[in-house]
This record gives sequence, structure tokens and C-alpha cells, in this order.
Amino acid sequence: MLYKILKILSRIAIRIYCRKIIINKPETLKIDGPILIAANHPNSFFDSIILNTVFKKSIWSLARGDVFRKPFHARLLNSLNILPVYRTSEGVENLSENYKTFEACIEKLKENATIAIYSEGLCVNEWHLRNLKKGTARLAVKAWEENIPLKVLPVGINYSSFRKFGKNVFLNFGNPITKNDIDFNDGDGLRHQQFNTKLQEELGTLVFEIPVSEKELKKKKLTVPVSQFKKILLFVPGLIGWLLHSPLYYPLKKFAAAKTKHTGHYDSVITALLLILYLPYLLLITGTLWIVSGCWYSIFLIVLMPFSAWAFVQIKKQFD
Repeated sequence: MLYKILKILSRIAIRIYCRKIIINKPETLKIDGPILIAANHPNSFFDSIILNTVFKKSIWSLARGDVFRKPFHARLLNSLNILPVYRTSEGVENLSENYKTFEACIEKLKENATIAIYSEGLCVNEWHLRNLKKGTARLAVKAWEENIPLKVLPVGINYSSFRKFGKNVFLNFGNPITKNDIDFNDGDGLRHQQFNTKLQEELGTLVFEIPVSEKELKKKKLTVPVSQFKKILLFVPGLIGWLLHSPLYYPLKKFAAAKTKHTGHYDSVITALLLILYLPYLLLITGTLWIVSGCWYSIFLIVLMPFSAWAFVQIKKQFD
């Protein structure tokens, strides 16, 4: 239930959080399961928010196991369709838990589920595809061994910024990888190697390769043009949006920056905070105006405030 509620809220809110989401193959979003979405991992759990938002179907995601240590956190994450994956750095004693997650994924794929896995294994805020870990290959090959008609869907997730509110997101879907792409006459090691080579090639064409120092290249690849007419039309509501939302946004921005210093989680943390706190903030402002003014039509702020926030995002600078 919690997952469904947050999915609905996220699908509405993402139009404000992100300035534009560009999908190279929109028809891919309707592909039938069982599906294993194999993505790069540039932006912590914001990557999962994006994928869960654009797909109508429910998606199960795999996340780092250390956040599951407390029982309450584990129950909360499971209710959000998130399963743990442990790395050696999180304790070799926990690696055996991966077998349980692995089997849970196989059972869900048998039920035509869609699962998202981040094949690089580690989140880094960069425009670069790193070498892939073996987890995706092992899960895919195991599913095919059990005659599950799995399609592995490569997706490159590209952001115009990892810290700027109202970013452009480019979702590039590649060609599905199926059992026919792997030679099952080979042993497990060679199968996994074949799979990773195929997936690395696919993702290599989908993930933007932009050195941090190449600012002009970044603007060229990640800018979405805005007409002068649109800028003029949205200037006043955008300015109102900035004024109305600054008391909420800037304190949260400062808090998120302090809590995520030297990590790649800033975007995800501030987005989660805004998702949780925006509705109470909206109701507070609307209710206060209604009480002070005595005008019932203050209730229209519930629509006008999100619109003004959207207007501001549309005309603000796209890069720092």
C-alpha cells in the first residue's frame, strides 16, 4: 500500500522535481514481463524514483544491504519493493543473505515481475559508465536456466545535474537481451562473461560520456531549449513560485547538503524530503491564507502553488 501511494505522489511530483524527462523509446515502457532492468547508477536512489515514476507497472529494486540492518528499516524498505544486496565491504558474514534475495528475485520473475538492478554496483555522480559487476549476469543466467522467458532491458540514466533542482533527465533504453544472445553450451563463467560483454556494449551507447571539465560538451548534450515566448509567459508565475517555495526549499537544501557531504546521495535525500513535506507545507500555506483572509477561494492555492513551482522550474537556469 505504501509503495502504491508513493508511486502516485511521485508521478505527480516528478513534473516539478525534474524540468524535463526525455525518453528515447517511450514504447519500451509498455514491454511485458518478466523484465530485468539493467541500469547504470549515477544518482543513488533517485535512479529508482525515476524508473518507478516512468513505468506504470510496479518495480522491485535491489539496494545496498547495510541500510537493512535495523528491523524497522528493513520492513519499511520491503514495503517499498526494495530488496537487499550485500557487498564485501558491508561484511563478508552478510554475503550469504544475497542467496535469499537471489531466490526471491527468481520467484518474482516467475510471476512476471519487473526488477531493477544497478549493474555497476556502486553509485557515483558522474557521466561515465564503469565496469559492470557480475550480479546482473548471475541473476539473468539463473532465470534462463529455469526457463523463465526473461528480457534484460538495458537503460542509461543521464542527468543534467546531480545537485540542481529542476534537472533534465535523459532515459535511453537499449535493445533487450534474451537467452538467445548467450551460448548455453559454455560454462557458467563464460556465460556470465558473454552477458556482461553484451550488456557493457549496450550501456556504452546509452550512457553519456562527459568529463567533468567539459562544460560545453555537457551543455550541448544535456540542454533542452526553451522558447523566448515560454520564458515570457511563465516569468510572473515562476517568480511567484520561487517566492512561495523558498521558505521550504532552502532550509531543506541546506539540511540535505550537510547530511550528505562527500557522498552521492544529496539529490535523493532532498527529493525524498520534498516528497514527504510538500503536501503538509501546501496545506499549511493554504489553510493560513484561508484563516487570515476569510476567503474560501484560497483553496485554489492547492493547484496554483504546484503550477507556480512548475513554471519556475521551466524557466530557471539549467546549469550552475
